[in-house]
Amino acid sequence: MYKLSKQGILRKNNSFQAVYRSGKSFANKSIVLYVLPNQGAKRKVGFAAGKRLGNAVIRNRVKRLLREAYRLNQHLLTPDVDLILVGRQAMVKSRYSAVAKAFLDLCGKARILSQVK
Repeated sequence: MYKLSKQGILRKNNSFQAVYRSGKSFANKSIVLYVLPNQGAKRKVGFAAGKRLGNAVIRNRVKRLLREAYRLNQHLLTPDVDLILVGRQAMVKSRYSAVAKAFLDLCGKARILSQVK
């Protein structure tokens, strides 16, 4: 169905730092979304969960929820942006449905949802 390709993921520290420094941030109680328009046509995305959230098991669960919310809704987003999704403390006990709703709300706030359905 929908696949998250390896070429579409931010991996390098300097790529993350560029989006953090130059991008615009949007937040709700569960997620912080950093958006940076790019020159290429390919969207790239990064996922982060800080140590304040808890141990490695909790941080990995938060990143898995973020990846799944992005993977299933990536077809709704415009292709010319780089994104970073950062999990917050409220997301630790959240279910997927709440995370997906929070993600789509932030995308709407950031105006990166495409008009084509």
